[in-house]
This record gives sequence, structure tokens and C-alpha cells, in this order.
Amino acid sequence: MAAMAAEAAGGEVRRRGCCGGGGGGLFPEESFASWGAYGRALMETGPRLVERATARSAAAVEVNEVRGRSGAEMKRNLTWWDLAWFGVGAVIGAGIFVLTGQEARDAAGPAVVLSYAVSGVSAMLSVLCYTEFAIEIPVAGGSFAYVRVELGDFVAFIAAGNILLEYSIGGAAVARAWTSYFATLLNHRPNDLRIHAASLAADYSRLDPIAVAVIAVVCALSVLSTKASSRFNYALSIAHLAVLAFIVAAGLSRARLSNLTADFAPFGARGVFAASAVLFFAYVGFDAVSTMAEETRDPARDIPAGLVGAMSVTTAAYCALAATLCLMQPYREIDPDAPFSVAFSAAGMGWARYVVAFGALKGMTTVLLVSAVGQARYLTHIARTHMAPPCLARVHPRLGTPVNATVAMLAATAAIALFTDLGVLSNLLSISTLFIFMLVAVALLVRRYYATGETARGDRNRLVGCLAVIVASSIATAAYWGLGGEGGWAAYVVAVPAWLAATLFLQLRVPMARTPEKWGVPLVPWLPSASIFINIFLLGSIDGRSFMRFGVWTAALLAYYFFFGLHASYDTAKALAAEVAAGKVEEGGSKPAVAGAGN
Repeated sequence: MAAMAAEAAGGEVRRRGCCGGGGGGLFPEESFASWGAYGRALMETGPRLVERATARSAAAVEVNEVRGRSGAEMKRNLTWWDLAWFGVGAVIGAGIFVLTGQEARDAAGPAVVLSYAVSGVSAMLSVLCYTEFAIEIPVAGGSFAYVRVELGDFVAFIAAGNILLEYSIGGAAVARAWTSYFATLLNHRPNDLRIHAASLAADYSRLDPIAVAVIAVVCALSVLSTKASSRFNYALSIAHLAVLAFIVAAGLSRARLSNLTADFAPFGARGVFAASAVLFFAYVGFDAVSTMAEETRDPARDIPAGLVGAMSVTTAAYCALAATLCLMQPYREIDPDAPFSVAFSAAGMGWARYVVAFGALKGMTTVLLVSAVGQARYLTHIARTHMAPPCLARVHPRLGTPVNATVAMLAATAAIALFTDLGVLSNLLSISTLFIFMLVAVALLVRRYYATGETARGDRNRLVGCLAVIVASSIATAAYWGLGGEGGWAAYVVAVPAWLAATLFLQLRVPMARTPEKWGVPLVPWLPSASIFINIFLLGSIDGRSFMRFGVWTAALLAYYFFFGLHASYDTAKALAAEVAAGKVEEGGSKPAVAGAGN
């Protein structure tokens, strides 16, 4: 019993009251009961931080106890077909239609095709890691829950903040791109439908009320029914793929091979990887599918087919579309705002730009819809742990959807979309996403090679050493590349072999603590280690100003954690430990939430 109390110190307790909280208001925990209690809590910040920094949740607790705090249960009515189309709908949107032109003209040239391939490989490695976790821990929390179980409470909170940033920024970027293509459909320039506020900074002065309206409509649809959202999504996605096939076929009829081969990589390898880092934005969204594991009928069967299938289709489609664009026009003439529409007009097929704009609008609508579904489920699970106000964890008893979390996230997304330029959003989004994907790959290695109470101390220390070398060598390679050291090989000769040696040592000298029961990532530790390396390397290709913005966001996250999230999760952990000690919570917690299969 005492061992279970210690293992459960990750903050798990099923509390009643305000949407899973213990009382009323945003923070119903004991530390916020009065100003005096809050003052005493702040005085204990140091000891509480030490305890929570190393606290790890348990998979069974995430699936049972934490999930039970939403009151009602989500409906388990999704199949692999739903997940595959959610994956396609989540990913193919603004990235291919907007960023392709920008990166082809200014960063990579026709080699943007390689940039999409590099980003696709990185995304596929992350897909494999997410798939194993989603089957083993089928909850709405996605990567937040995975990191919380394996890397602990504090790292999970940092991941949680970046997950929410990723989805808010991603949704805002797509909504603004929606306005741009809608303007094209009406024969207007993108900014014609925006309001210019001259008193604001240039990157924030084009107000976009249409983007806000689109987000509001998507919000209403996503709270009504997940299954209905799925049907709407795959109807639009099928039509969208038909438009993409038309773009490739019609574009190739106007292709000139010389446009692609005359100057294939004018900006060199640096341009290819710099574009890859930005174009990773185009692959963002597939992780939203992992948050639907809680609503999937058979996660072990449906999630691998849905996620891997969707990413394979998406990568092939992106490379084909990028190649088509670069065959139609010399890269210097590609329009950065509406590249496909302008390319068809230049090729004498002006009518085709309306088909392109219509297809882009449909694609971006599905991205917004799946993003709305995914981000709400992330916030729901974060609120279940009391790192966010627990009233956001509420699942509507009749609709079976997280209404409060959906409205809160889309309100934040709409506020960002109203003001912020796409260029600012895409780079910051890529940093946040690559960081999270790197953490998930680290968490997977920890899950495979470490089990509390079973792994010997020597094996644990060897695991920590290997992970430290893998991460450090990846950072060294990325930093040397990012600082302009591509002309010399000294750092690479040291860092890359160090990464190889650490991964090989992990494979040969550290025994696995567990193997997945149903489906697992192949070639462990090599594929997760490669995911860590590639994600960190792509981070080294992002501009410094974006890292400054990322630093400001991280500082704001830490301030919230030290003043609120730390104390709320500490109180929740104490309450669970007390219930365990009193015998009120049996091992495994409450019964698994199994919802009906209806719509």
C-alpha cells in the first residue's frame, strides 16, 4: 500500500465538485482556500517543486483515476477509418498551400521537395512513437499524458504549455490562411479582407475578423459530436484529395523539367534544412489523432492503421505537390502567398486558380476542425491533473464532448488569429512542435528501458548516461549547424559518432524493462534516438527571433507553474495519497471508462 502511495504521487485523485475539482471556482484546491493558505503554499514552493519535479504518474492511473475526473465519459465510437481521415484532415492544409511558395522562393528553391521529405521522415518517426504510447495509454491527454508517466510532472507541465501553444498558433495560422485563399476566390488580394490598424507593429497590424468567424463556426461543430465531426471531416477530406490530384495532373501538363533541374538547390544544404524546419508546420496535427484514443473502439488495431496510413499519404502528397509547383514555374517567380493559384494563372489556366482556392479552403477547414477536437482533449486531460483549472476538464453528459475546454482553446486561438502574421506564427509553431516530439521520443526510450522498482540502479544510471549523450550530441550538431559551421567537419566528427555510440551502447548494454503487449515501435532504440536527433537538428535551423519568443513563452509558463500549477497539483497528489493510505482507492483506481458506441 505504501509503495502504491508513492507511485501515485503524480497527482491523481478523483475529486468531486466543480467539474472534477474539490469545490468551486478556478482553483478549488486547499492551497487556494484563503489568502493565508496561499501565502503558506508560496513559502513551501521550494520543497514542493523538488517533490513534483521527480513525481511520475502511472499509466493505470492516467487511464482510470485521472480520466474519471471529467464526470461524464467520452463516447467510444471511432474506427481506423475515422482516425485515418482525421489524420489526413489534420495535416493537409495551410502548410502546403501557403508555406511551399514562401520556402521554395526564399529558402530552398526546387529542393523544397527534399525539405518536405526530410520533414516527413521526422514526422513519421514521431508518428511511430505516438502510436505505441496511444495504444498503451489510451487517454485524451496525448503527449502530455505520455511525458507525465515517463518523465514526471514538471517536464509534463512544460510539454503541456507548448502543446497548447502549438495548437493555438497552428489554428490561428490556418485561420488567417483561410482568409487569404477566400480573398483569392473573390478576386481580391489577401489583405483586402483584413483591417489595417496602423498604430500596431507591422507583424500584428492586419486584423482578421473573418478568421475569428471561421474559428467560431468550427468551435460550434466540434462541441456537438466527435462522430459527426468525423463524418464531416472525411467527406471534405475525400473531396480535398480529389482537388490535390487535379492540381498535380493539371500542373504536370504545364511542366518544364528545366524549372526543376536548372538550379535545383540554389541555397545549398542550409536552405534545404532551414525550409524543413519551417515546413514541419505542414505536418503538425497528426498528434491530435492520438488524443482520440480514448474515443477509439479498438486502439491496438485502429491507431496504427490510422496514424501511419495518414502520414504516408500526406508525405507522398506533399512531395508530389511541391515538385509540381517547381516544374510549373522557375522558383524565383513563385508567389509566396498563393503559389498554386498564381502558377496556374501564369501558365494560362487562370480558371484553375478557383479550383485551387476552393480546395485550399476545404483543406484548411478540416485542419481547423481536427485541431479544435485535438486541442480540447489535450486541455481536458491537463485540467484533470489540476495543472489547469479543473472546471476545464468537464465532459458534457449528453454530447460526450469537452465543451469548456473547446471554447477556452478556440477563444485563445481566435485572439491570436485576429492580430498575428503567418510568418511569425509558423516559426514559433515549429519550435514548440519539434520540442514536444523530441520529448515524446525520450519518453519512449525511458518507457522501454526503465520500470520503477524493477530496473537495477546500474542499468538506470547507464540509461541516463546514454540519453544525456544522445541529447547533448544532437544539440551540439544542431548548434554548430545553426551558428553557420557547415563549412567545417570537426564538430560533426565528434558529435555524430557520439550519438551513434550512445545509441549502440543502449541497445547492447542496457536491458529492456518492458516490451509493448500489442504494438510497438520497431528497431528500438534506433528509431526513437533518430527522432530525437532529427527534431533537435531541425531546431538548429530556426531563426533567433523565434527562439526569443519561445523563451518569453517558457518564462510565462514557469511563472504560472510556480504560482499556481505547482500548488494545485501538489494538493491533488496529497489528497490521493491520503485516500490510498485510508484504503479508499484500490489499485488501478476507478473502473475504466467505457462509453457507449452510439453517436
